[in-house]
Amino acid sequence: MSQSNMLVSGAGAKWSFAAYKHLLKEKLARKPSQELQSVAVKTWEVAPADASIAPPAFYLPNQLERVTGWQFYPFEHPRRTMEGNGLVQHRPTRAFLIKDAWLIDGAIYKGDAKSWLSPRIEWLPKIRIEREIDRGAMYCTMGGNKWFGSWMVDDCITYPMASQEGVPVTTVLREDAVSVARHGILHAPGYEDWLGMNPVRVRNAFFRELVIFDDISHNRHKHLRFRGMSEKLLSHVNVNSHPGVFVLRGNKGELRLLRNELELAERLRERRGFRIIDPSKCDVPTIVAACAGARTVIGIEGSQLIHGVNLLQPGGSLLILQPPDRFVCFFKYLTDRDQQNFGFVVGTPDGEGFRIDPDEVERTLDLFPA
Repeated sequence: MSQSNMLVSGAGAKWSFAAYKHLLKEKLARKPSQELQSVAVKTWEVAPADASIAPPAFYLPNQLERVTGWQFYPFEHPRRTMEGNGLVQHRPTRAFLIKDAWLIDGAIYKGDAKSWLSPRIEWLPKIRIEREIDRGAMYCTMGGNKWFGSWMVDDCITYPMASQEGVPVTTVLREDAVSVARHGILHAPGYEDWLGMNPVRVRNAFFRELVIFDDISHNRHKHLRFRGMSEKLLSHVNVNSHPGVFVLRGNKGELRLLRNELELAERLRERRGFRIIDPSKCDVPTIVAACAGARTVIGIEGSQLIHGVNLLQPGGSLLILQPPDRFVCFFKYLTDRDQQNFGFVVGTPDGEGFRIDPDEVERTLDLFPA
């Protein structure tokens, strides 16, 4: 169905106190909100559950002993994940239909249910609803609205499903300097153009019908959609196999200061033929052209790596340079799903940053299958 058949322009603005109702319940009655999925009038399975093997990561002895802190799921020391989880069960991908829902300042409200999609910018929520949509499909997520990497690996590959179910809708993001640095707003328009994404962006809207998705699990359906996104991007450039690409992070986004980042990148360029790309100084065509065909992607753990991971083919390798106080397993779940090799080197503290041993990087690269 086309957007023109479903989209209703707001000739007369609507008003809603749904956000204030929830504030009163949470603050005065101390009544927690229900999950949005619980008020759906219809639920269906888009793709079935399945299972896959999570193999061990590639790393040198005593690396995990350097880890002093970790973030995100699972909320445990990363040793178990890095040593291999064996058979992993993946939930199905599901969709939910909700009727008469309100989007107000980054949160969806329906009855006693609420779901945040982006942080509230102003202290008091709006009551004026400027848009009315017959049937929308929300593809954005809280993680995707916060981190550029999550936007690409979750939101961008949920978009095709959303476009089949209604008007593909996303929330309006802040465009201040902090958001640009953390979310990669500079690159989002370029990727949307090459991926054929044309969403409706709203901050306050009323939906007669709204479809939402549970699309977090790394099942085969999500793997195939991710590979489809990769092929779309690669179709815009010439692809020639090359040893690898070092994706610089520098001091962009949440600070993870690798003292010898440039030294490492230059060493790999001179000794192994790696390319070096600084996404903060390049547009999407330049980034995709540099990363296309790389057999290995390497860089500091962070969203900037997704530029290379997007294009890494099955059998390729990803080497993460991990800050010792902020170990993250996020990318291993992607490489496990997409039949790629995952490796890491943990740094040692150096003032407010950390340092990585260049010899350890090369020795870890040599662990990957040829």
